[in-house]
Amino acid sequence: MIAPVPTDAEITFADHVGRYYARRYAFPPMVGRLLGYLTVCNPPEQSIGELAEALLASRSAIAGAVKTLETVRAIRRSRVAGERMDRVQVDLSSPQSMGMDITEYEELSALTQEGLQVLREAPVERQAVLLEMSAFADFLVERLPVLAQEWAARRDALVAAGRLPGTPRPQGRVERDRQD
Repeated sequence: MIAPVPTDAEITFADHVGRYYARRYAFPPMVGRLLGYLTVCNPPEQSIGELAEALLASRSAIAGAVKTLETVRAIRRSRVAGERMDRVQVDLSSPQSMGMDITEYEELSALTQEGLQVLREAPVERQAVLLEMSAFADFLVERLPVLAQEWAARRDALVAAGRLPGTPRPQGRVERDRQD
């Protein structure tokens, strides 16, 4: 199946998302462009070749952006039986993709504790930055599971009200993203 040619509005939107992710997260612009395009393209599953053609980019640039987005679990690859190519689409099913992966903040907390060990003999003023980073990381580790549960309940309500398509996401994956 040949993917439809993207509209100017779709490409403009992808460019805007690319600039947003470059500015906010220091991602290469192609990473954000790819993510933006995947949110508006039809069909929602695209091959590397289709994405390269639509975004007027090299296959290697698209493959690199796919790898980055897979790392943050924002997309997933799949393969239809009988096809020799992967298809890529946005995936919001993991806590990491939704910004609710507490392991990031558990690691930050451990790092700040290590830094505080380095400064254990230093005055509290010198420890201030690490103390606040540690307290903030611990706060997020405590609060993110609650926020994830609240989001799951809100999402379920939006699905039930017909304001979001699909079925509710599994509850078992809200607290921690497990690496397979």
